[in-house]
Amino acid sequence: MSNHSQAPVVWLLTDNKPGHKNQLKGLGNRLRVLTGAALYWISAEEYPVPLWRALLGVAPAMDTALPKPDLIVAAGTGTHRLLLALRRLGKAKTLVLMKPAFPLGWVDGAIIPAHDEVKPANNILHTEGVINTITPLARLTSKPEALILVGGRSEHFDWDDDAILNQVSDLIARYPQWRWTITDSRRTPETTSERLAELQSPKISVVHHTRTHDDWLSHQLAASRAVWVTPDSISMVCEAATSGVPTGLLSLNARANSRVANGVKRLTERGLIAHWADHASVMAEQAERHERLWEADRAARWVAGNYLAAFQQSGKEARQ
Repeated sequence: MSNHSQAPVVWLLTDNKPGHKNQLKGLGNRLRVLTGAALYWISAEEYPVPLWRALLGVAPAMDTALPKPDLIVAAGTGTHRLLLALRRLGKAKTLVLMKPAFPLGWVDGAIIPAHDEVKPANNILHTEGVINTITPLARLTSKPEALILVGGRSEHFDWDDDAILNQVSDLIARYPQWRWTITDSRRTPETTSERLAELQSPKISVVHHTRTHDDWLSHQLAASRAVWVTPDSISMVCEAATSGVPTGLLSLNARANSRVANGVKRLTERGLIAHWADHASVMAEQAERHERLWEADRAARWVAGNYLAAFQQSGKEARQ
């Protein structure tokens, strides 16, 4: 491993799917703060790996411009062969995000949502939901601004256009003094998006997801005093809850034995998000919540302590 005066080199293996990339970015950002880590993004698509290399841990020829890694982190099934092929590369530690299809003993560590119900182990960190890039807000705005994040069809909840539109319309009618920003997602049915667009008015901004950018959500959360989310996307729910903005769930019927539905239920049981029936508590002007959800920071501290301990002092120096 590199000497203590240097920053750790972290390779982030991505399949370029937005959700997986978001998890890597969230963890990487915090590792950079805590240890001064130098982050290098590697697209698994550029390094196709035959099965034999993955099974035997034989690394492919990598870009010679890449510095030797101290830690290799992968997110997404499309990155797993490359991660396994690299597991014997120098003294690098290997880490997988989310529950993989291969035996966990093949890598040094894993960060897995608690709702995946993987048996606890010393090399596994269980998180509430999934890691994201949102940073908790230091304080909430006092302005009556609310955000609504609408997802779409998934295998975890029964999508219902009428139910979602009725709840959105009900919120707007109950709180006429508020300004509302509404956005959809890649999974939102076209019929839902069209009906949402019809709500556009002086006090209601409807933003199609194609008109948003990477930092759009964090900017909107920072400007909001309340946020409502459909429960079909654990990523969206966790992003809203992490911000510290009072978060409510629009109601959809959960499917039986859904891991995502169980994950959302865990967040409600901890009081981090509220049910639709508790809309008054979400919309009320309130004191800051004591418990905070910031799994990217908790995961990064776990990684730093277990796999990059030699670099933590240099990270402290880098922040001074």
